[in-house]
Amino acid sequence: MTGSASKGPDLGRLGYGTAHAGNLYRAIDDDAAREILDAAWDAGIRYFDTAPHYGLGLAERRLGEMLRSRPRDEVVVSTKVGRILIPDPAGAHRRDDDLFEVSADHRRRWDFSETGIRRSLEDSLVRLGLDRVDVLYLHDVERCDSEVAHAVDTGVAALSRMRDEGLVRAIGVGSSDLDVVARAVRTDAIDLVMLAGRYTLLEAPAREAVLPLCEERGVAVVNAAVFNSGLLARPEPGEDSTYEYRKAPVDKLRRARELARACRELGVELPAAALQFGLRRPGVASVVVGAGSPDEIRQNVERMHASIPEEFWTALEERGLLP
Repeated sequence: MTGSASKGPDLGRLGYGTAHAGNLYRAIDDDAAREILDAAWDAGIRYFDTAPHYGLGLAERRLGEMLRSRPRDEVVVSTKVGRILIPDPAGAHRRDDDLFEVSADHRRRWDFSETGIRRSLEDSLVRLGLDRVDVLYLHDVERCDSEVAHAVDTGVAALSRMRDEGLVRAIGVGSSDLDVVARAVRTDAIDLVMLAGRYTLLEAPAREAVLPLCEERGVAVVNAAVFNSGLLARPEPGEDSTYEYRKAPVDKLRRARELARACRELGVELPAAALQFGLRRPGVASVVVGAGSPDEIRQNVERMHASIPEEFWTALEERGLLP
């Protein structure tokens, strides 16, 4: 019961989100980042998602280096707009104040104006070393420092004009905020939404209104953060598990452990179930996950292709464990 995109490029069942290549949580050197990106390519992944936000441009630069030796027409690349990176030499001595282990030699500035969006894409293309990206998303609109509804409307209008000009193939919004996603879909101008952590095996609030709206309007869904920022990424969730990039709350950890116990009894690994659940909805085009090592890449690919019988999902539903 797997959906397919009605608009936009073919993304494949599994894509790689490049935040770890931007030193998410911990610093890795260029060689280690290249090994991860190469492992994704070698495992058959052909959709790579990135953003200026990830490591203050580091993820884009590292992805571009890997792609330089690959056939451009065989890969789909998405990046995001909404944050412009401003050089800040005075910050070079300190760490970035977000989740990335990089020097704060740039600062992020919110800008969802058409001028800002076009500048952001131009800067991204330089970092990536590409003449185009395939998909361009508005990024984290709900977190910006201006009026959100106005940012969505003006941002989508700008992206639509850029698509009409042939600068990108497809446009969308990447967000965990269901109101933002719904507003963007209702413009009838976007091709995709990247939905972060809102349709997962742990919790699926998007199934009530947003996913039906996307299906009705023919907007494809890229399902991101299906591990809920790590909580479902291991067969046995530990006390150190993260949720929404922070230590997992007690109730979320308890729920994840209930799922893990049921999966174990039914002979399926929790991460495999989490990955494949992410595609069990018409209109979901791809699942995008991150990984911090080549082994994690290979594990994710194996788990996405693991055989899970329909009876497994029926059993979870009977136990009240499907969200």
